[in-house]
Amino acid sequence: MGDLLDLVFEAHGGLDEWRKVACIDLRLTMRGEAAIKRGGGLKDVQVRIDTRRRRTLITPYPAPGRRGLFADGRVTIETDAGVPVSGLAEPRQSFAGYEVFTPWSPEQFLYFVGYALNNYLTMPFLLAENDVTCEELAPHEEHGETWRVLKATFPAGLHVHCPVQTFYFNSQGYLVRNDYAPEVSGGGAASHYTYDHRFFDDFLFPTHRRVVRRDETGRSLLSAPSIFVLDIGQVVVTRG
Repeated sequence: MGDLLDLVFEAHGGLDEWRKVACIDLRLTMRGEAAIKRGGGLKDVQVRIDTRRRRTLITPYPAPGRRGLFADGRVTIETDAGVPVSGLAEPRQSFAGYEVFTPWSPEQFLYFVGYALNNYLTMPFLLAENDVTCEELAPHEEHGETWRVLKATFPAGLHVHCPVQTFYFNSQGYLVRNDYAPEVSGGGAASHYTYDHRFFDDFLFPTHRRVVRRDETGRSLLSAPSIFVLDIGQVVVTRG
């Protein structure tokens, strides 16, 4: 497994260099079936990811003149001047009993998007964090390619979709798929595909992402409507 992680980290820009990164800024549009039903999606918003404090700032959110902050597991909607308007101190608990497509409040959608984007933009380096355990599984055949597969178990208290997830890497070491079952949406199984990988400031980021459901056999429903579609641009990595 160590050789796989070495390949993956090097392909994405190098673990030693990543540890110098303080934040990531990007433009984001999020759409798709669940995005519309949950919170209306996001259109050309500015996102800042703090890689060391697990903090995500989205501007504007949920409307012009407001911004959304995920930090330390909490969410706050603020004015542009930073004055709190509303929030949730324990947002994860607010989803108890929720099922797929149960309506969410703006604060709940902010929590989901806030922690998810932090995970997506810091992956695969998040796998090197303390108490994250990884195990390589049998290779997977898809789209005429052979992908190496890694099962990751995340520690309690880390805000992720679910504790156990599966990651798929192509022959170059690029992350191409991630399987999970988000607890906050009732645990519906999903496959998250990444496309159009590009380098920004020497780090590799997928600029197009598509999330689809998986059936009871684990097969990705690629011909079905997308749950989420993410388009990412103008990525700036700041070291410090």
